[in-house]
Amino acid sequence: MTLDEIRKMLDSHASVPLWPEAGEALDLTRGQTYRAASKGEIATMRFGRTIRVATSWLRQKLGL
Repeated sequence: MTLDEIRKMLDSHASVPLWPEAGEALDLTRGQTYRAASKGEIATMRFGRTIRVATSWLRQKLGL
């Protein structure tokens, strides 16, 4: 995922799915993404079975 694609995604949504969008933006594999989320290293929100990440948190983590 390019930086321009990441910025466009973050500008158009309040939150994104943990995988693949947030994980790929953080340059993590699927397994790494879910492990980091379970350890609390990625701030997540759960809606039923869906796990999402706030784009404001991603912007801060990526320094955007």
